[in-house]
Amino acid sequence: MAGLIRRSDIDEVRSRTNIADIVGDYVTLKGAGGGSMKGLCPFHEERSPSFHVRPQVGFYHCFGCGEGGDVFTFLMKMDHVSFAEAVERMAARIGFELHYEDGGAAPDHGNRARILSANKAAEDFFIAQLGSPEAEPGRQFLGQRGFDPAAAARFGVGFAPRGGALGRHLKTLGYSDEELITAGLLGKGDRGDVYDRFRGRLIWPIRDVTGQTVGFGARKLLDDDQGPKYLNTPETPVYHKSQVLYGLDLAKRDISKGKQVVVVEGYTDVMACHLAGITTAVATCGTAFGVDHIKVVRRVMGDVDNADVRQTGEVIFTFDPDEAGQKAASRAFAEEQRFAAQTFVAIAPGGLDPCDLRLERGDDAVRHMITTRKPMFEFMIRRVLSGFDLETVEGRVAALRAAAPVVAGIRDRALAIGYVRNLAGWLGMDPDEVQRAVAARSGGTSATRPNDHTERAPQQAPEREAAPSLTALPTDPSTRLERDALMAILQYPGEVGRELVHRAMTVQFGDRTLSVVRDAVAATAAELAAGDFVARVISTVPGPYATLVTQLSVAPIPERPELIAGYCRGVVSSLIDRDLLRITRELLGSLQRIDSAAEPDRFAGVQRELVRVEAERRALRG
Repeated sequence: MAGLIRRSDIDEVRSRTNIADIVGDYVTLKGAGGGSMKGLCPFHEERSPSFHVRPQVGFYHCFGCGEGGDVFTFLMKMDHVSFAEAVERMAARIGFELHYEDGGAAPDHGNRARILSANKAAEDFFIAQLGSPEAEPGRQFLGQRGFDPAAAARFGVGFAPRGGALGRHLKTLGYSDEELITAGLLGKGDRGDVYDRFRGRLIWPIRDVTGQTVGFGARKLLDDDQGPKYLNTPETPVYHKSQVLYGLDLAKRDISKGKQVVVVEGYTDVMACHLAGITTAVATCGTAFGVDHIKVVRRVMGDVDNADVRQTGEVIFTFDPDEAGQKAASRAFAEEQRFAAQTFVAIAPGGLDPCDLRLERGDDAVRHMITTRKPMFEFMIRRVLSGFDLETVEGRVAALRAAAPVVAGIRDRALAIGYVRNLAGWLGMDPDEVQRAVAARSGGTSATRPNDHTERAPQQAPEREAAPSLTALPTDPSTRLERDALMAILQYPGEVGRELVHRAMTVQFGDRTLSVVRDAVAATAAELAAGDFVARVISTVPGPYATLVTQLSVAPIPERPELIAGYCRGVVSSLIDRDLLRITRELLGSLQRIDSAAEPDRFAGVQRELVRVEAERRALRG
């Protein structure tokens, strides 16, 4: 049918796209040896990396949850786009012109691409309007907060005029009312009339981790504006406020590099921090910092929970001193132990937010606020104590009872012991007495605390017959050799060479599961040099075996990159050599059973075959 992308174009886009670059926009990847890369899986919550990417073959696989596929699969699952949209996005990224069957035009694959396109057009419109006479209040607002035109341009700040100008402009570009309402750019009244959602307001574009504009935040400027102080894009197919962090597209590189993220409360706070040199600052968009935000941050940070790196990461929260800020602090603390990284709280002198602090005291003061942050537990314990009169016995006892659950919830035992001593000092009480109070609470509180890791352990799924998996293979030397040879062929067919691959596919496998993969490789060996060779093998095996092929194509090969070619040829040669040794053993057995006098021709034939096999073994080893 018209509109389908040509298969040859799909293959070309796949072969010219580095999957590690695409995955790296969402996940911090590190080298895992042998050309493999790994990081925290974006599809499930984990504390140790089990997500592997193999750029050479263009595939990824998580050995924790089983998700896997190519670059198109990754985008479809991460961004909820169709296959065609994923192909079109990658084609646009590499500047490749797609062709469609029957000369048809690109079909409309849902509204996601249209929403993103409309958002980009709206962003450009808002930026252009910031220089208009009507936008003077917006420019004054920025100037009064220490942001010059260069700062506004850096963050894409714009202005939404009144009078329906945005809607009229976007309609001239071909967007319909329905599309613009779906995008959250237009609203619809009770009588069916449409209107610009953002009017007479300063506008910040909200971008996802890849830099695509998915929504907007709008700040009230005019006294006659009866709306809320801040108005954000509603939930749309591309904008989900619980999963988006403002500034993450600008901060992700430094977050990944420095293993630090600073969570502030507003758009201007993000701007102030970045301009002051705190380039790891991000903010939520009209909602509390929650579990989905934590997942996003942990993936970008590469926040891994193990004894070697637990202390390296830092998550720093800043809170306003008002009641809303204190509630935000409590919510953040409730989720603190979802991080492997250490958590801190940064409080500015005088209770100023980062924007006001920079305005009043300069960039150095903002940097100093971050460098003098306090551990989250200390902040929360002192906050609890501040509600009691510690000059009286009754007040100290009540404060201990209130603070004990906080200390009991610390899962790092060494850290908990230290806070028992600190709490005793702050209260002026005996450490043993404090320890007993904490121990009494740890039996119930820490076990039932909603953010405790034991509480959050995933429920076991009902048992079912498992699909073939790399981790379920036997570990005997023979099976390991067959596994390693298939990994070498799938990941580095060019280094192994066509001749060795074809010979290896005639080898008798001991493991029946791996023999199915061998047969699929043999069936597609003619396409060994194709860029989508692994994809063709996956399409050839029975459905349940697809995951195993993906796993074999991304699992780390235990060798340094400069030695990969020799390793791959060596392990495949060893597989062939093992088979030749089996053939030799069978031929020797045949010689013993043949009566050379009665069957001289047959005896001579077996001898010739023995000589040929031995010559092949010598050539293989040579």
